[in-house]
Amino acid sequence: MEVNNKTARLAGLLYFLVVITGIFSLLYVPSKLIVWDNPSITVENIKASEGLFRLEILSGLLCYLFFLLLPLVLYQLFKKTNKIVAITMVVLAVASVPISFGNMVHKLDILSLLSGAEYLKAYTPNQIQAQVMLALESYNSGNLIAQTFWGLWLFPFGYLVFKSGFLPKLLGIFLMVGSIGYFLDFVGRIVCSDFGSLGIADYLTIPASIGEIGTCLWLLIMGIKLKKSTAE
Repeated sequence: MEVNNKTARLAGLLYFLVVITGIFSLLYVPSKLIVWDNPSITVENIKASEGLFRLEILSGLLCYLFFLLLPLVLYQLFKKTNKIVAITMVVLAVASVPISFGNMVHKLDILSLLSGAEYLKAYTPNQIQAQVMLALESYNSGNLIAQTFWGLWLFPFGYLVFKSGFLPKLLGIFLMVGSIGYFLDFVGRIVCSDFGSLGIADYLTIPASIGEIGTCLWLLIMGIKLKKSTAE
C-alpha cells in the first residue's frame, strides 16, 4: 500500500507540474504579450519582455516533458484495474508529445525574427510583424492538432479512475465528459472559423479542467486508499 501511495503522489506531483507549467505557457504569458488585432503592439511586447517570452518557451518544453512521464506513472497505478485500457491511455497521451515539442519551433522562430540578424534587413518592419503573427497562428494550429490527443487520453484515464475503487468516481465522470468536450471543441474549431466567439466554446473544456485539477490534487494530497483485501 505504501508503494502505491508513493506512486500516486508521484503521479500527482507530475500532474501538478504539468498544470502549473501549462497555465504559465499557454494562458498567462500569451495574455500578457499577445494582442491579436495589433501586430505592432504584440511585437513590441515580446521585444520588451523577451525574458518572459523565453520563460514561456522553457515552461512549455518542461510541461511536455512532465506530460511524457505522467502517463507512464499512471500506468503503474492503474494497470491492475484494466491493463488494456491503461495501455490505451498511455498511447493516446504520449502521441501528443512529439507534436507539442515540434510545435515549439514556431516560438523559437519568433525569437529569430526579432533577433535583428543581418539577413532580416531584407524584410520591412510590417513584414516582420506579419511573420511573427503567422508564427503565433501556426503555433495555435499545432496546439489544436495536439488537442485531439489531449482530449482522447482523458476518456480511458477517466474510465480507469471511475473503475479503480481508490479514487472518487465523480472525478472519473468529469474526465470522461471532459474528453468529449475537448473533442467537440477540436471539431468546432476545425469546421467553424468563428467558433471561439460562440458562447458554448467557453464551457466545453470546463469538465476536463475540473477532472484534471481535481484528480491531480487528490493524488498529490490524499494519495489512494486500498481495500484491506487488496492491500493484504
